[in-house]
Parts: sequence; C-alpha cells; structure tokens
Amino acid sequence: MKILIPVKRVVDYNVKVRVKTDGTGIDLANVKMSMNPFDEIAVEEAIRLKETGLATEVLAVSCGVTACQETLRTAMALGADRAILVETDAELQPLAVAKLLKALVDKEQPKLVILGKQAIDDDANQTGQMLAALLGWPQATFASKVVLGSDKVTVTREVDGGLETVEIGLPAVVTTDLRLNEPRYATLPNIMKAKKKPLEIIKPADLGVDIAPRLTTLKFAEPPKRQAGIRVADIAELLAKLKNEAKVI
Repeated sequence: MKILIPVKRVVDYNVKVRVKTDGTGIDLANVKMSMNPFDEIAVEEAIRLKETGLATEVLAVSCGVTACQETLRTAMALGADRAILVETDAELQPLAVAKLLKALVDKEQPKLVILGKQAIDDDANQTGQMLAALLGWPQATFASKVVLGSDKVTVTREVDGGLETVEIGLPAVVTTDLRLNEPRYATLPNIMKAKKKPLEIIKPADLGVDIAPRLTTLKFAEPPKRQAGIRVADIAELLAKLKNEAKVI
C-alpha cells in the first residue's frame, strides 16, 4: 500500500513572526524555516505504518518554492522513500494546493493520504477537506489514533465532547492532530541517505492545474499589544471593575 504525505515549508514555530512595514505580507528575510509540525506527525505516522508492514511506500510531496526541497529531504531523512516537488513561486492558497494534490494522487494512485490538520502559518485547516471533496474520498480529520486495515482505516478523532471513533473505507484522506504520535529525530546516517533518494521536480502546468488565487489579501497587521495587568485593593474593587470595565471578547 502506498501512502502519500503532503508537507509544507513554514516559518519555524520558535520564530516570532514579523509583518512587513508596508503591511503587504510576512517578513521572511533571514527567518528560519522548517516543516509544518502537524505534517511532521503525518510523516511519522506513515513511517510507523510502513515499519509494521502495513504500507509498502511512503511518498512525500510539497508545493512551493525551490527551497521546499529541504523540507522534502527532511521527510526522506525521517523515512519517506521518495519525494515530489510541485515547484512554483506563485502564492498557493488551500484550494490550489488541494487541486495539485488531487492531480498527484491521480498520478501516483496511493491508497491513503495523511496530512497535517492545518499549517501553522495560516491555520486555514482546509486543504485536507478540500482534497477529500475533490477526490470523492471519505475523510477522517483531527486523528489522535489511526488503525489501518487492508480495506479500511479506523480513526479516533478529537472532538469538543471528547473522542469519536470512525471507520472509513480505503482509499481515504486522514488529517493528524497533535496527540497522534511523537515525531522522531532524523539521524545523521539517514540525513546522508536522504540526499541520494529520488526527488522529482515538476511544474503546476505539468499537472494541468490552475493555481490562480481566488482570494485577495488586503493587509497584514500584527495583533494589538496586550495591556499590562493592574492590582486591585480588595474584592469589592475587583467586582466593580469586572462589572463596569471588563470587555467581553
């Protein structure tokens, strides 16, 4: 069974994001980039499924600029067998990414697609659902446990009321939540091996996909700075401020 894992290159989660002075976007100059943390979890889950003999091949794919090759090499150092980069400098919105992934799925014919539930740069939480809709496949989102069978996958997912277990037929799309697993670290020997693994580079036009943006971003702005806290003398003053000054957000 082949598993396809989309991975995204994002600003590292330890970096404080800065908005450009003109408000046109995020300042990426000299900023550390890394694999989206939710996608790391997806890669780890696919590798574990291969290690147990339930999967035969793990294919990592990414869509974006040339530097995304580094992210794909990281995925292969973690255990992915090969990679495909859909290279483009254009802005890619969730629908465009979902269309590109659909074209790759049609080409590669995996039985399972596992991807992070969202990317930490835009927090859109849309690509997995859009991909399932375009493919006409069943989907299970926010997975905290995945049990793969020969023709079905059982997913425990996190919902507001607790945990929900669903069973869906293959082929299927699964999106990962934080508590699914603990991603491994890439060892130096595997990093060196990853440099020799095949990485195919194609263009959106090769897949016949229109990636034109459907949405226009008007402006980027940092959130307002949080005001400093204050001390109150007693409970009476606290209640008065909660009643008269506190704002409901």
